[in-house]
Amino acid sequence: MKKILASMLSAAIVSAMLLTGCGSSGSAPAADASAAGSTPAADNTGGTATDYPTKQISMIIQASPGGLSDTNARAIAQLVQEDLGVPVVCTNKPGASGAVAMSFLQASKPDGYTIGYVPVELSMVQALGYATDVYPDAFDLISGCNTQPAAITVRADSGWNSIEDLVNYAKENPGQLRVGNSGTGSIWQVAGDSFANAAGIEVNQVPFDGAAPAVAGLMGKHIDMVSVSEFEVSSGVASGELKILAVCSEERSKFNPDVPTLKELGYDVNVSAWGGFALPKDTPDDVKEILYASFEKAVGSDSYAELCAKNQYSPMPLKHDEFAAFANEQYEFYKSYFEQNSVT
Repeated sequence: MKKILASMLSAAIVSAMLLTGCGSSGSAPAADASAAGSTPAADNTGGTATDYPTKQISMIIQASPGGLSDTNARAIAQLVQEDLGVPVVCTNKPGASGAVAMSFLQASKPDGYTIGYVPVELSMVQALGYATDVYPDAFDLISGCNTQPAAITVRADSGWNSIEDLVNYAKENPGQLRVGNSGTGSIWQVAGDSFANAAGIEVNQVPFDGAAPAVAGLMGKHIDMVSVSEFEVSSGVASGELKILAVCSEERSKFNPDVPTLKELGYDVNVSAWGGFALPKDTPDDVKEILYASFEKAVGSDSYAELCAKNQYSPMPLKHDEFAAFANEQYEFYKSYFEQNSVT
C-alpha cells in the first residue's frame, strides 16, 4: 500500500464568526475607493501598485460551505480584508474535486481582484483527468496555509468502537460499508481508499460536494463512515454523536491525543489535506507583492494561530516560493500515485 504524504507544518483557521465581510456569494457591494484610502483607477489593469486595491476582491472557494476549505478561506479572507481595507467576498464553486473553482480562477482576469483557495487537489486533478490545465505552475501561488490529517469517523451509536470492529464488519459484509468523502478524486476519497486497501476490505465510496455534506450524511445515517478532517467532525464529536476511531498521520493528533493512528494499528496510511491561495497566472508583480505581504501577515498572525488551535487546524505558513515548491512536489507524488492506484 502506497503511503500518502505526511502533513507538513500547516495552517488553517476558521470560525463561523469570521463570516462578516466575507459573504457566501459575490453579491456584496463594491468597496468605495476613497474609503480604502486609494485613488480610483479607471480600470483594474492600468494602475500602479499604489492604486491596488481600489475595489472589492473575490475569493473563490472550491468546496461547499462549512468544511475545512470553506471555513479556512473565509477566516483568512477576513484578515486580508482588514489589512487591505477593501471587502474580500467569498463565493463557493464546488464540483469535480475543486476543478470547477480552479478552472474558473485560471480563466479570471489576472489583475489581483480574483483570488482562489487551492487545496491539495490542485496537485491531483490533472492526473485524474478532471482538468488538464489545472496544476501548480498554471497559477501564481500566494501562500500556503493549513494542513490536516484524515480522521476515520463513525456515528457513536454504530456499535463500532475500534478500527478492528469496523474492519471485521467490512470483511463480513463486502462492499456494504458506505464511506462518505468530499468528492470523487478528492483527498478524502484517497484517504478512504488508502484505508480500505491497507485493511484489505471492499467499501462503497459515496461522493459529496464537500466534506460538510458528507458529515451531514453520516449524522443522518445515509452513510456509515467518513474519512475527512478532525475539524469537520469536531462538532459531532463534541456533542457525542460521532466518534473518531483513528487518524491517518505519522503521530497522534494533539487535538485528539487518545485516538490511535492507523499506523499504530498496523495500517500503513498517512493522508493529509493542505491548502493555500493562488492567483491567475501572469498577475502583475507589483500586485502580487502586495498580496504576498498581506497573506503572509494573515497566515502568520497570532490571532490566526489561536483560531487554528481552537478549530483543530495546523498552520502551514509557506511563502509563495516555498508553497510553489511544495505544491509541485505533491504534484509529482500524486502523478505517480494515480498511475499505481485507481480511484473508484
